[in-house]
Amino acid sequence: MSERMTTPLQAGDRVAFIGLGAMGGPMAGHLIRAGFDVAAYNRGSDRAQAWSAAHGRATAASPAEAAQGARLVALCVGKDADVREVVTGPQGVLHALQPGAIVADHTTTSAELARELHAACAAKGVAFVDAPVSGGEVGAQKGQLTVMCGGDTEAFERAAPALRAYAKAVTLLGEAGAGQLTKMVNQICIAGLVQGLSEALAFGEKAGLDMPTVLKVIGGGAAQSWQLDQRGPTMLEDRFDFGFAVDWMRKDLGLVLDEARRNGARLPVTALVDQFYAEVQALGGRRWDTSSLIKRLR
Repeated sequence: MSERMTTPLQAGDRVAFIGLGAMGGPMAGHLIRAGFDVAAYNRGSDRAQAWSAAHGRATAASPAEAAQGARLVALCVGKDADVREVVTGPQGVLHALQPGAIVADHTTTSAELARELHAACAAKGVAFVDAPVSGGEVGAQKGQLTVMCGGDTEAFERAAPALRAYAKAVTLLGEAGAGQLTKMVNQICIAGLVQGLSEALAFGEKAGLDMPTVLKVIGGGAAQSWQLDQRGPTMLEDRFDFGFAVDWMRKDLGLVLDEARRNGARLPVTALVDQFYAEVQALGGRRWDTSSLIKRLR
């Protein structure tokens, strides 16, 4: 392993970014603005072409091509199977990376997959950091994401300067899988908060209250939360054509409930809210924002 591969990433280093969707596209753009030499890949041509037009550079034909010469490969794709394919598949990044390189996965996946890929990368002399994010599309666009990491301390410290290009906080929580487990805690909190907020707003509407004023009043007290501040007003307006899709939340809650079955945690509220989201999907809300839980109460 060369001495260069053991130092923290810095401007000028080559970074590959795999996945140029609503989250990944802006994240890769922040890396360019921070001075990194970015090679990008996206499975769908429309997203790839839009990103190329916005940033004035071509995208790679495969994950392996994007990873050629990269010190860091960041991933932001869809599901466990997608991550496995772009890392270890026939055109996966592991076929191109040099020993000492790092793979940082920003996709929300199972902790089991994070441990699997940590081992697969280690066998090739490559480090792996599971690094799911919170903050949504707005956080990605503004470079204000929260990144929850699991993996080896040395690899985390080398990758962190690049991850900070699109984050307000980058934290190592423990060994491989700890980042994904922390993201599960995050999603459990959000599920309960959004359901509680939905019930509160629906109750206030039924009671005939001036709900915009109610939100301002309770937002100054103990009920204040990001969901109340950012989603309360749009819930009152019945607007849900933005944000984190119900389909993705159900995917995440499925990971949470699978992990709970493994570790013995009891999650009665989370399981119930997951079923409420299934009802929203049945209403046609697969791509609605997660705050659309209130639709089933109106």
